Amino acid sequence: MSTVENKVIAITGASSGIGEATARLLAQKGLRVVLGARRTDRLEAIASEICEQGGEAEYCALDVTSLEDMQAFVEFAKDKFGRLDVVVNNAGLMPLSKLDVLKIDEWNRMIDVNIRGVLHGIAAALPIFKQQQSGQFVNISSTGGHNVYPTAAVYCATKFAVRAISEGLRQESTDIRVTTISPGPTKSELPNTITDPEAAEWVEEFRKAILPADAIARAIAFAVEQPEDVEVNEIVVRHIKSS
Repeated sequence: MSTVENKVIAITGASSGIGEATARLLAQKGLRVVLGARRTDRLEAIASEICEQGGEAEYCALDVTSLEDMQAFVEFAKDKFGRLDVVVNNAGLMPLSKLDVLKIDEWNRMIDVNIRGVLHGIAAALPIFKQQQSGQFVNISSTGGHNVYPTAAVYCATKFAVRAISEGLRQESTDIRVTTISPGPTKSELPNTITDPEAAEWVEEFRKAILPADAIARAIAFAVEQPEDVEVNEIVVRHIKSS
């Protein structure tokens, strides 16, 4: 029997990219998955396909910038399946631009989704995990949380913050596992959020060596599948051709 079979995992940003790939893979491995995102039509289609293939999946509308939404999401997961074992804080935005372009609204949106969204996920699930004396957070950072690139200063700052928050939570926790996953360029809809032409051109070149989303899903599965006394703190996943 799998070490993860019947565990309940809630995934934010699950309507595409890494979130969708993770939901599909972990459902195949016997986890009961709960998908959250704003596009409920996409969530419904993904959840239906998972169930048709023999998995267990539920979905719920979710805006991670709202603490109330995030609390409702984890309670929905717990109500549907009786417990909650893993939260994947995956939702993110990447509207890159140089600082002197002053796309301040985009900076604030990245801060709201990429940082506050993770904090809201932690705030919503931590009381449940503490009560159970078990649980795991998987927080999605980026190789941009290890290095800074032109046009990506604010994005990288948000991903450095995810790593800092995750490490602080790990140090404060004795019965909760904390994992940070840092993907390199991965096939997703993130570039679609870029409105600055110069940044879009730079990203197109940067993303020539790109990972499939299921490569990151497999890294998440590896961390989740470990025995309860084993904590995988951080995984960095890059394309073999990337620097």
